Amino acid sequence: MPKINNSGVNIYYEHYVNNDQLPTVVLSNGYGATLGMWRDQIPGLAAVANIIIWDYRGHGQSDSPADGGLYSAALTLSDLAMILDECGVERAVVGGLSLGGYISLAFNLAYPKRTQALMLFDTGPGYKSDAARDKWNRMTEKQAQRIENKGLEGLGDGNEVKVSKHRSAQGLANASRGILAQVDDRVIQSLPHITVPTLVLVGALDKGFLSVTDYMAEKIPNSQKVILAEAGHAANIDQPEAFNARVSGFVKSIL
Repeated sequence: MPKINNSGVNIYYEHYVNNDQLPTVVLSNGYGATLGMWRDQIPGLAAVANIIIWDYRGHGQSDSPADGGLYSAALTLSDLAMILDECGVERAVVGGLSLGGYISLAFNLAYPKRTQALMLFDTGPGYKSDAARDKWNRMTEKQAQRIENKGLEGLGDGNEVKVSKHRSAQGLANASRGILAQVDDRVIQSLPHITVPTLVLVGALDKGFLSVTDYMAEKIPNSQKVILAEAGHAANIDQPEAFNARVSGFVKSIL
């Protein structure tokens, strides 16, 4: 099983090379999901891209260290950079759903030379307001406590969660506190300064993310907005054929 080791923590990934001449697309999960949520994208995008999917710390087949200090957005970004290094990929189309979209934006901010384009699915860029961020972080703490009390059942029943298998409830609780929680407004403030082509896609039924999708599409230069009919938060699972068609068209447009 392919893994990279980042200071003692093993991170699981899968790399699908379809053609050496194609760009590489990285797909990052929502919180509480695993790379299994992208199974329909492996064949669906094979004609336009090589694909990397992976599991965050505390998720799926990656390690779940007991030390909560080993979970953070910065460490998660370094995990992804090391995966790209291991795969011999200098630049990639970096995309993800929900938390994965936020991680993609943060990766572009931290590693702009390694980001060929961005794809943001049913996600948001964080908060400018300290009060709003504090409210979000209270939610991530409550979620961590719920998982500690209920185990994996505390994750809920989102479609991306249903198709995912985990080994450690404590790892997921630690990830909620360390990766999902936010510390500043750097990501949302970066939107007007993004220089790469960006696809902003949301399911039409994902009501909580429609307005923030409009906000990102307005703020990010050279962005394309797509509303996917009859899809909820896990747009790629709800409408895989339509999702793959939109992503394929976007990837072709940047070549």
